[in-house]
Amino acid sequence: MQRRAVPAVLAAALLLTAGCSSDSSDGADPSGTDRGASPTGTAAQSSPAGSPTEQAPPAKGSVKVLRTVATGLDSPWGLAPLPGGDLLVSSRDEATITRIDDKTGKKTELGEVPGVSPSGEGGLLGIALSPDYASDHMVYAYFTSASDNRIVRMLYDEKKPSGEQLGAPDTVFRGIPKGVIHNGGRIAFGPDKMLYAGTGESGDTGLSQDEKSLGGKILRMTPDGEPAPGNPFPDSPVYSLGHRNVQGLAWDDKQRLFASEFGQDTWDELNAIKPGDNYGWPEAEGKGGGSGFHDPVAQWSTDEASPSGIACAEGSVWMAGLRGERLWRIPLKGTEAAADPQSFLEGEYGRLRTVAPAGGDRLWLVTSNTDGRGDAKGDDDRILELEVK
Repeated sequence: MQRRAVPAVLAAALLLTAGCSSDSSDGADPSGTDRGASPTGTAAQSSPAGSPTEQAPPAKGSVKVLRTVATGLDSPWGLAPLPGGDLLVSSRDEATITRIDDKTGKKTELGEVPGVSPSGEGGLLGIALSPDYASDHMVYAYFTSASDNRIVRMLYDEKKPSGEQLGAPDTVFRGIPKGVIHNGGRIAFGPDKMLYAGTGESGDTGLSQDEKSLGGKILRMTPDGEPAPGNPFPDSPVYSLGHRNVQGLAWDDKQRLFASEFGQDTWDELNAIKPGDNYGWPEAEGKGGGSGFHDPVAQWSTDEASPSGIACAEGSVWMAGLRGERLWRIPLKGTEAAADPQSFLEGEYGRLRTVAPAGGDRLWLVTSNTDGRGDAKGDDDRILELEVK
């Protein structure tokens, strides 16, 4: 049953936790809160730098590739770890969701998500498990349809035959602007059990500063698609604005929300998200945007990053780079960088799409070499398990 239809332009003014929990479109165009939300369901805030007693991790870290979990993936995008260790991965272009056995790498296709219209950077993008997955077995997905970007949920019944395990999609949110580029697509449930979605401005830069548009925003809603209690703008799902193309969402162990974002030609960004704040696009790109705009925690040239998914572990944000073909570590003290970002795996596995916490000092990392962008490193994509410090 369809829950809530939200038009592309609203009538009124709109607006996985584990050290950092995670949940990516491409960096370059074809031409070239400090606190998230409290467990009570209301938006909470803290000082930008966090508590002075917070300890920063070491300035330098390390990454060790423990193993290749699976290969032979086609345009992988979203990743959702299942209870017990297996992984669900979405295929942007095939519009399928596949289960990966985390021990053997065996792949079992759940099924194809109906209504997906892959084109350019659009298609089947982020996926997330319901906060009540243990009882409702619902999988949420963000995808590009023929008319918009939308979020649906589907019952996952693993007792059914392979290819037939996904129930009919129930649309919980619709009306997010779509385009050949900048479709956003990352979704994640926060510590407050609310659903967060990163959107893009679909190439229309004016949408980012338009409080009545869903484009170029971070949205916060209930699992049924209603504006979440405590949002900064009345009766609106908009949580923050002034974004170009949000690709990563993650919370630290103090429930502070971070987001990665593609710049245009100058600066990619990692932002600490504060409810109601404006992050500047298209008036500002990178730091020093002026009063009224929230500066990023860190910034990179677009050829070094083009960031996608992020995760938190061991006191740092870990950020996957597409065009940059590397994994970035940003050590934090509160919501400020405690030291210069450090890069790992540069050029070793090609384009990196999604990074997600695997518990403790472990991360899952998904490559993106079959998405039609850049120079592919081999004929397929893979999932890696990392140990990080």
